Amino acid sequence: MSLYAVRPKILGFISEDVSAGLVALMVLLVGAILTALLAWSTLNLFHNQLRQRFQLLASERYSRIEERFQDQEQRLDGLRRFFANSDTVSHAEFNGYTQPLLHRTQAYSFAERVSRDQRAAFERRAREEGLSGFTLRELNAAGQLQLAGERDEYVAVLYSQTQSKLGAPLGYDLLAQPLRRATLERADQHQGMAVSQPMHLVNIEPAYARGVLLVAPVMPHSNKGGATGKPFGYVMAVISMRQLLADGLPEAGRDYLSVRILDLSTDEQHEVLFESPNAPAHSDLSTTRLLRLADHDYQVDIRPSEAFLQANHSSVTTLVVLGGLLSVLLSALLYVLVSQRQRALKMVEQRTAELRAREQELRGTHGQLRGVLDAATQVAIIATDLRGVISTFNAGAEQMLGYTAADVVGHMTLENLHLPRELAARSAELSARYGKPVPACHAMLVEGGEEGGHEAREWTLVRGDGSHLIVNMLATPVLDEQGLWVGHLAICIDITERKRVHEALAARDLLLKKLSAHVPGGIYQFKMEFDGRFSVIYASDGIREIYELEPDVLLLNAEAIFTRIHPQDTTRVRASIRASANSLSHWREEYRVQLPQRGLRWVRGEATPEELPGGGVLWHGYISDITDTKRVEEELRALSVTDSLTGIHNRRYFQERLTTEMARVERGGGELSVIMLDIDHFKRINDQYGHAVGDRVLQAVCERIGHRLRRSDVFCRLGGEEFMVLCPDIGGEQAHLLSLELWQSLRSAPIDEVGVVTASFGIASWRPGEGADALLLRADSGVYVAKQEGRDRVQGEMN
Repeated sequence: MSLYAVRPKILGFISEDVSAGLVALMVLLVGAILTALLAWSTLNLFHNQLRQRFQLLASERYSRIEERFQDQEQRLDGLRRFFANSDTVSHAEFNGYTQPLLHRTQAYSFAERVSRDQRAAFERRAREEGLSGFTLRELNAAGQLQLAGERDEYVAVLYSQTQSKLGAPLGYDLLAQPLRRATLERADQHQGMAVSQPMHLVNIEPAYARGVLLVAPVMPHSNKGGATGKPFGYVMAVISMRQLLADGLPEAGRDYLSVRILDLSTDEQHEVLFESPNAPAHSDLSTTRLLRLADHDYQVDIRPSEAFLQANHSSVTTLVVLGGLLSVLLSALLYVLVSQRQRALKMVEQRTAELRAREQELRGTHGQLRGVLDAATQVAIIATDLRGVISTFNAGAEQMLGYTAADVVGHMTLENLHLPRELAARSAELSARYGKPVPACHAMLVEGGEEGGHEAREWTLVRGDGSHLIVNMLATPVLDEQGLWVGHLAICIDITERKRVHEALAARDLLLKKLSAHVPGGIYQFKMEFDGRFSVIYASDGIREIYELEPDVLLLNAEAIFTRIHPQDTTRVRASIRASANSLSHWREEYRVQLPQRGLRWVRGEATPEELPGGGVLWHGYISDITDTKRVEEELRALSVTDSLTGIHNRRYFQERLTTEMARVERGGGELSVIMLDIDHFKRINDQYGHAVGDRVLQAVCERIGHRLRRSDVFCRLGGEEFMVLCPDIGGEQAHLLSLELWQSLRSAPIDEVGVVTASFGIASWRPGEGADALLLRADSGVYVAKQEGRDRVQGEMN
């Protein structure tokens, strides 16, 4: 019975006798079907991804607009509290406070409520403060400012800080225009912020003249701090939606979104407050959301632009073209291979008869060798004669290269399996090294070492289907019993997967390095072993700026980090790390570092821990420099507790210190006293000499009293001409002596332009079980008695 009676089938089910053209046509049809299915799946995936990208961009744009609305409210509320917490605000103080706020805002203004009877005095006071030519004005029919007519009440712009080159509309009466008057009435009604309907903004460049007015009432307050009556004025933010929303956005040709904002404050036609310069594209993608500014809702419509669609075009057409080309090429290749295979089979059949006799003789000899070769399925073993023609091709080579032994043995050379350009490059290299030509057919067999020996080299082999395979190949000569060179033996190991893994790891490391280079801070992996030792697994280049240490240094010695941490913070940081390790809770800490070049800096670190199988803990974290943030916090803290006129502490700081000192004496005993003083006839000084002289009197009084106080005493201005001294660790008798000394220091030296200024003093020392209100009430009662008994005296402690 013939060994080749049953022929193998093409692709497992096609007979060898089938026409090669029919096989190629069938493969082409299958390729077309697969390409169509893949194109349909890709198109669906593209539409889903396009919708997700649009929603992500739209959500970010909504968040940015909402953040800018909230920022406008917060800045205006800060300006309102600035007026509410100050007895008087000068033009210079207003400009100093609002100048840093002019970011995406056309102007900030303060308008004061004035009655008909107060108009002349109000205009005169504004001129005395440096606003020459100040008068109340209103808009005429041509939109120009003119002298305001007689009305029972005005709300006139007194101060204004603006970006406009047209100047500030000082004296403009807001009640003279219906939209502005309606906005003020809503602000009065709700006792909070109100925003106007879209209007034409006064004295604003035409490009930004259409916008809204954000208004907040400023309520009057008594010495006790309670709000009474109508607002004495209003703070306003003049907002151009074009300036507020377009600032910081990409150019029109590069913006992926088209944004439109509608004002919903009227039931009739909704006005478009803002519309992106780039027109929306023809797409069914769109989203709408309501955003609130003060007491108004605005409809924000977002649609994709042409730039978005161009940046996110579909690759279906390319996929169809490439799939079609691949199907055609595959069918052509299969046609060639099948036709060649059929011709080869015919030749094999012709020689089968000749070889059958010799095959029987050699079967016994080669049986054992064939068993060994076939067992090596993961290694390709290829033997050649001196001409390079392949004589042995094991099962591992068949599986690895996609050829059968019958296809290659005796028909192909080892050179045919190699990539021609690699052989040419290797041939040129060896020719240059040895100074003589080395043929390409011998390039893979010649040793590259200077001292002989054999080494495995990396080569690219061409598989049966035309694809490439990267292998490590060791080529050695084959010698016969007499030591003559009769051929070559090549052993190949597939390293494709290993190369792919190495390349993927290298690409991941490169990507991580590029990403971390643009992060304003440092990314790291920090490990604590089970025995408590620390080590750094990974540190990005940003760590260099944080600790002024090279990342490679930290990988070798993690303790170098703690040499940079401020000594007062080291124990706390170590304890927080161990606490995070014990509970596997999120680690977050702010601490100081002492750097050789930049000195003392503040940093914030955050990390998420995970428990390792060996008992250790690994943190994945991020660290950033927050020095500027800390500096701003300290400056704001100093401003919030300091009286801007006198430079001493304000009521807020006094209340905080009084609460702290009361808690101290209640907890551990001790003494505590307060001294209250009120400048005598201060209103008469203001009326007779003016507020400027009155301010200098307050400053002179604070300077003289401050020189007489101890370092531990707290000197504060409660408001107006009323002051308070908090005296820790002294009783009523000592406080009385100190009051007499302060009283005498005021009476002993006159103040320029005014003469001798006196004050009435009240004293109260803390009694066990007494609260802060009772203590202050007794001191206030002492001042009241001193006033009743003629002023300019120190009243002893009241019961």
